[in-house]
Amino acid sequence: MKHLIILFTILSFGATAKAQSGTAKLIDWKFLAKVDFEDKYYPEYEAWYLYPVFPKQIKELNGKQVIIKGYVIPMDVTDGTYALSAYPFSNCFFCGGAGPESVLSLKFSGNHKKYETDEVVTFVGTLKLNDTNLEDFNYILENVKEVKP
Repeated sequence: MKHLIILFTILSFGATAKAQSGTAKLIDWKFLAKVDFEDKYYPEYEAWYLYPVFPKQIKELNGKQVIIKGYVIPMDVTDGTYALSAYPFSNCFFCGGAGPESVLSLKFSGNHKKYETDEVVTFVGTLKLNDTNLEDFNYILENVKEVKP
């Protein structure tokens, strides 16, 4: 009986997510971790940074609708800037416990609720790969909307 309840919950979530997101592809942090990095010198910053080398399977999702679940990290609540992380704040990229592949920018379209640190949320949006703007993360989710279970 317990297994049936778990299966029903998973199937219900999948149906709800699909209904809310159309043809969005469900991805996870293991998938995003398939990126490689090379050291690259940026003269304008006079510093070396990790340059992402996205594999074909990730490049194929650039500009496509995806669904991903993670921990919300408020960056600037005043202007509604948030990141989504594979890990809670205490273990996330900002604290040195994870790499740049474990976090993405959330770019909302329109109004959204105020999210708390480490709130676990599933979002749908358009995945944008970033290998040019050092002021943002390598993964950006645009036109973000929360997926309700």
